[in-house]
Amino acid sequence: MTGTGKPAPRQPRIPAQAPKAPTPAPPRRPPQVVMLKREEIPAIKSQDTTAEEAVAVAKPVALVAPPGTPPPAPSRPLQGDAELFSTDELEGLTMADLLGPASQGRRQSSPARASTEVVKTPPRTVDDFDFDEEAFLAALEENEPVGTTGDVVQGKVIGLESDGVYVDIGGKAPGFMPKKECGLGVITNLKERFPAGLPIEVLVTREQNADGMVTVSARALALRQSWDKLRQLEKEGKVVQVKINGFNRGGVTCDLEGLRGFIPRSQLQEGEQHEALMGKTIGVAFLEVNPETRKLVLSEKKAASAARFSQLEVGQLVEGKVAALKPYGFFIDLGGVSGLLHHSSVTGGALRDLREAFEVGESIKALVTQVDPGRGRIALNTALLEGQPGELLVEKAKVMAEAEDRATRARSLIRQQEQSAG
Repeated sequence: MTGTGKPAPRQPRIPAQAPKAPTPAPPRRPPQVVMLKREEIPAIKSQDTTAEEAVAVAKPVALVAPPGTPPPAPSRPLQGDAELFSTDELEGLTMADLLGPASQGRRQSSPARASTEVVKTPPRTVDDFDFDEEAFLAALEENEPVGTTGDVVQGKVIGLESDGVYVDIGGKAPGFMPKKECGLGVITNLKERFPAGLPIEVLVTREQNADGMVTVSARALALRQSWDKLRQLEKEGKVVQVKINGFNRGGVTCDLEGLRGFIPRSQLQEGEQHEALMGKTIGVAFLEVNPETRKLVLSEKKAASAARFSQLEVGQLVEGKVAALKPYGFFIDLGGVSGLLHHSSVTGGALRDLREAFEVGESIKALVTQVDPGRGRIALNTALLEGQPGELLVEKAKVMAEAEDRATRARSLIRQQEQSAG
C-alpha cells in the first residue's frame, strides 16, 4: 500500500451503544395514617384529668396499617410528615372546647357507635323539693328575736331576784330588769312593788344575749315619757309649779316629772336672795328642754311674762313706764313684760324727735294692738287716742286723762281695720 501511494480506505465507525438506563425502583409507600376527628375523641371518664392529659388525648394518633392493606385514597396530595402530624387544628381551642360544655353532663362512650352520646341532666325546680311555705314562715316567726333596742313592749312579772325582776315579754327567754331600772326614785321593796303576774310596760335597753334574754327598763321608759311631756308643755308655752329642793352659786334646783331642773339666778324674781327660796313653790316656764343633753332649764321671770301675756288682748288700754328710748321707738314696762311703742304709732302728726312725745321714766297710757306670746312681743299705740293728728304733741295731759273714753272709740276703729284686713 505504501508503494502505490493510495491511501487505505477508512473503515466505517460503529457507533457506541448508549448505556442502559437503570431499572427504576418501585415507589416507596408512605406510612398509613388514620385521622381522628375531635368529636370522636373518647370521653374523659375521670373528673381529675389534668389539662396536659386532655391535650395528649386530643392529639392525632398515627397508626401504621398492616402489610398488604391497600393505601386509602387520599383526598388531597400528601406533602410529608410535617403536614400529617400538624396540630394546627388544635390552635385556638380551650379546655372547655376539649372537655365539652358542663351542662351537657358526662359523655359516655358506646362500642356500637363511633360518636359519643350526651347525657343531659334536667334542671331541678322548687317544686322538686319538699318545701312547705307555712312551716317555713312559722319557723321564722318562732325564732324571730323579741325586742329591739328602743322598743316599748308589754310584759308580765314572772319572778323576782335580789338584783332585779324577770318579765315575760313573749320571747324564748324572759326579759331581765335590774333593780336600779325598776322605776324613778329609790325602790326598797321589790316584792311589794312587783308582785307575780303584774302587767308592766317596759323599754328594751339591750337586745338578747346568747341565752335569748333581753334587758328591759321601766325607769328608762318613764324618763322618755317625761321628756316627751315637757317638750309638749314647752311648745304650748305653759307655766308649771315646782318646789325648790336645792341651790348653788348659779341658781336653784327642782324636780319636775322625775327630772332635775335648774333655774339660773338671772331668771329668778329674787335672784339676790335665792337661798331663801328653799322649800318654796314658784311658777316657772321653760327655757330649754333637751333630752339628748339632759338639760332642763326653767325661768321664773318668763313665767311671770307668760302670765302677763295671758292677761293682755288687742284693744286693751294699759299703763306703764317708759323704760328705754331707741331710734325706732319706746320700750314700755308693763309690769313683768315690755311693750314696744313704735315711732310710727306715737302720733298722727309730724314728729321730729321722739323726746317731743315722752321721756324715759314717764308714765303713759297706750292701746294694745298686737300680742305674740311665742315671740314675746307686744305692740302699743298712742296715736289712736288722739282726736286729731298731732294732738298728743300739743295737749298730752288731756289725751292721757281722757284715755279711757278715747280707748272705747279706738277699739271700734281697730275692729274695722281687722275686718277690712281679714
